[in-house]
Amino acid sequence: MSVVVDRPLYVLIVSLIVLWSCARAGTALAQRRGETSADAREDFAVVQAATLTLLGLIIGFSFSMAVSRYDQRKAYEEEEANAIGTEYLRADLLPAADGTAVRALLVRYTDQRILFYSVRGNARLDQIGADTAQLQSALWTAIRAPAAAQPTPLSALVVSGMNDVLNAEGYTAAAWRNRIPVGAWVLMLFIGACCNGLIGYGKRVRRGRHAMLFVLPLVVSISFALIADVDSPRNGIIRVAPQNMHALARSLNGP
Repeated sequence: MSVVVDRPLYVLIVSLIVLWSCARAGTALAQRRGETSADAREDFAVVQAATLTLLGLIIGFSFSMAVSRYDQRKAYEEEEANAIGTEYLRADLLPAADGTAVRALLVRYTDQRILFYSVRGNARLDQIGADTAQLQSALWTAIRAPAAAQPTPLSALVVSGMNDVLNAEGYTAAAWRNRIPVGAWVLMLFIGACCNGLIGYGKRVRRGRHAMLFVLPLVVSISFALIADVDSPRNGIIRVAPQNMHALARSLNGP
């Protein structure tokens, strides 16, 4: 299931097939049962309206969850770029040779973090993670020696800034792993299937008018795909672009 929700196109196709099948199954069941009484139709209309309302609320809440996670990823990208830029300036507080080494490592680290935000799919993530960890170790080693040799308030400020850089990467990784739970997807698909089954059961479709039953499955499937797109950090159309990281890289590599 997690493989499906990571790809919005798969969500669209799978949900459309499931919901359309449920609508057709509801129609077939209604035609087999024949006519119903006026009281039964009234009760059915109440149940149908309540179920559709519940589906709309769940879709709205799920979209809100996806948007909040997207905003969180954007906020951490900005925070990480600010932390790296601040530490780049604080490197001037170190001895000249140590400061030059730290600034060079920070430039490489910025380029590596841009790769993290830009890569699609999960094939290269392991290598990017290994390179990032190696650079983090080199950065910490580069400031540890001069800070230990001269434990002054200025060196403590540099150490604190590097700690912010390393913590920002951890917060970003946690935000990118924070996704809508698979259980919520299953429940949302189940309620959508029930709603489309009820729509098909309550609609007497004449020959040649089965296309009318396609409208609600299509609309709900597009809603599911939009939620999956916003919630997917790498495989969707709507993604967090490392704009602040690119701006930082241009300033670090500039004259």
